[in-house]
Amino acid sequence: MVAREVKRKRMVEKYAAKRAQLKTEGDFQALSRLPRNSSPVRLHNRCKLTGRPKGYIRQFGISRISFRELASKGLIPGIKKASW
Repeated sequence: MVAREVKRKRMVEKYAAKRAQLKTEGDFQALSRLPRNSSPVRLHNRCKLTGRPKGYIRQFGISRISFRELASKGLIPGIKKASW
């Protein structure tokens, strides 16, 4: 799944200029003929450490589980374990 996300990200970058041009022109038929995975909406955020798609904390770029493990080990500065 991680490899699929990388492929989608490359495709979004490849078609970004063309998508923007077609949107400004209002040519939605040509826009619909582009590959579906070229739409940035289809990208998912994934944990940088584990690749987990759910429970993603955008500020840190990791999942909640990885965040808890790193915080309990004291590897994230400024985070103290309170009651979890």
